[in-house]
Amino acid sequence: MDQSQIERINFLAKKSKSEGLNEKEKGEQQVLRKAYIESWKNGVKATLSQASFVEADGSITPIRRKSDG
Repeated sequence: MDQSQIERINFLAKKSKSEGLNEKEKGEQQVLRKAYIESWKNGVKATLSQASFVEADGSITPIRRKSDG
């Protein structure tokens, strides 16, 4: 997600609060918001995949994803 897309999200949010959005703008806003959330989630996942715990004995344990079962 680049800066121009974030600026567009912010513009549409301000316009929505002040004067409202037409249907085309509402659709654009939803698409941009969904892309922003996906980008954010991917960033968090990448950060957590590099994280680890330092145990009391000094050993390092990588964080593992919990299984769904």
